[in-house]
Amino acid sequence: MIAILTSGVALGVHVPGLLLASRLRERGVPAAVEVLERLLPAERLAAVTASREVFHRDFRVARAGQRIASDPLSAIDAGAREELFRRWEASGVRTVVVFSGFWLNLVRLFTERTGLKPRVILCHVDSVASPSFRNAGLPLPGTEEVWLASRSDTALPWTIPVTAEPPLDWGRREPRLLVHGGGWGMGTYRDRAAELASAGHDIDLVVHAAEEADPRGGRARHFALSPTWHPWLDNGYPPLGRLLPGRSMSDITYTRGSAHHSSFDLARTAHAMVSKPGGGTLLDSLWSATPLVLLEPSGEHESHNAQLWCDLGFGVRYEDWRADGFSLHPLEKMHHALLGAAEGPRDLAAALSGSEVSLCSE
Repeated sequence: MIAILTSGVALGVHVPGLLLASRLRERGVPAAVEVLERLLPAERLAAVTASREVFHRDFRVARAGQRIASDPLSAIDAGAREELFRRWEASGVRTVVVFSGFWLNLVRLFTERTGLKPRVILCHVDSVASPSFRNAGLPLPGTEEVWLASRSDTALPWTIPVTAEPPLDWGRREPRLLVHGGGWGMGTYRDRAAELASAGHDIDLVVHAAEEADPRGGRARHFALSPTWHPWLDNGYPPLGRLLPGRSMSDITYTRGSAHHSSFDLARTAHAMVSKPGGGTLLDSLWSATPLVLLEPSGEHESHNAQLWCDLGFGVRYEDWRADGFSLHPLEKMHHALLGAAEGPRDLAAALSGSEVSLCSE
């Protein structure tokens, strides 16, 4: 059994964790996704939900929150922790893949408590260490690290396949831009969407409340994640639905994929994604061959992600694209640079389903 350890406060690491679990199960490898917040007491979970709303409303607070993120180990419910350890022992967990550094102290405690020493693999979705890994302390001896993106090497060493479908040809794509603010809807994306619509682009905008949609409809289609979906309550991909003009969030019919997240299907048919540069968004860009128009990052790690995507020729900063008159020509050039790029990195699911002793042997 492989345990995939994610956090629900960052869909940019949670969704890649879900994807890895899907790809492993397709290969016949048992995998379970564990969400850190499931171990927190109700009052702490309520605080997490409240923070989500604050970060959505105020990007400055969100960026400050990234800088002071702390390990929630002391808040974890002891009963939930012991149940987790019993479950890992009973199900024979031999490998843990860590997507959030805040799991590391729990893995260390599991080893000390049980005497078992699972194989530990740190999977970095961002191109430099994200806040949870920077604040997690030293990893256990023998820990392996894989990077889905590497700023220091200007490379994509590893990947997690999102789909087996090839990217859609440029000429078959809808003339639309997918604009979003990540899982928590953070940043300047709504202002940018309005500017792009005014410039003549058709927009698919992911909103978090009905009042965020443009009541005039016009050139924008609006989509939303189900507001009742929380990663710590649900094992599947986030449900996505379309908000029709003049309707409320309760009128939305939500659907979700069983093999990947539904928002990827919007990315796959778009000319570009306009978003802050989270690690999950980079993965979507790679597997859809859809360029990124890069909005303001939420932290230092996303700043490095943005520079990496520019250096690889896969993305452009919003200000630079605006200076270029929002032309589609550079986006098409980036799309062609992305074609085939997903074939270069090593497939993490394939490696974990094989017999390699260490993923760091090369």
